[in-house]
Amino acid sequence: MKRILLALAILIVTLPAMAQKNIYGFTVTDNQGKEVSLSQYKGKVILIVNTATHCGFTPQYEDLDSLYAAYADKGLEILDFPCNQFGGQAPGTDAEIQQFCVANFNTLFPRFHKIDVNGANESPLYTYLKKKKGFAGFDPAHPLTNVLHTIFNSTDPDYAKKPDIKWNFTKFLIDRKGRVVARFEPTATKETIAPAIETLLK
Repeated sequence: MKRILLALAILIVTLPAMAQKNIYGFTVTDNQGKEVSLSQYKGKVILIVNTATHCGFTPQYEDLDSLYAAYADKGLEILDFPCNQFGGQAPGTDAEIQQFCVANFNTLFPRFHKIDVNGANESPLYTYLKKKKGFAGFDPAHPLTNVLHTIFNSTDPDYAKKPDIKWNFTKFLIDRKGRVVARFEPTATKETIAPAIETLLK
């Protein structure tokens, strides 16, 4: 019975996502508790990222802010979705996370309500994103790649074949028509992501 209920819960989450042709049909909640339709970002190039404030990748906030400073006036938007599913590394409230990011990284891009990106309670937006772009593979040159591979391989040798979000700071790149065009794992560098953004902004 529990398996049936779980399957139904996943189906309920998945069906709305499968019906979408782009991200504009989704509504999310900002860190003030207000509903936000992603249709307000029509015509923008968007980078969607799940973040955490106590992660080894947390310094990537600085890279994200650098990308935002360089390209916001050309049409880039970065949407930050805190998530506490990976090592419990985003334990704060929405207000605490906002305060941390502003105080430590002076981030200016929009930050939303903390969400799940995997599992029965995952955001329908993330169901859609994962359906469009599966796991892209860790950068072989990154110093943490072997560590991550060892961790995931020890629990699931087939982890690389599955589209679930592996860790904090996974990024999805969306074009000006709301289509998912690329996925960058946490090991992807700013130098890898920037050219892809530039291509879509042209």
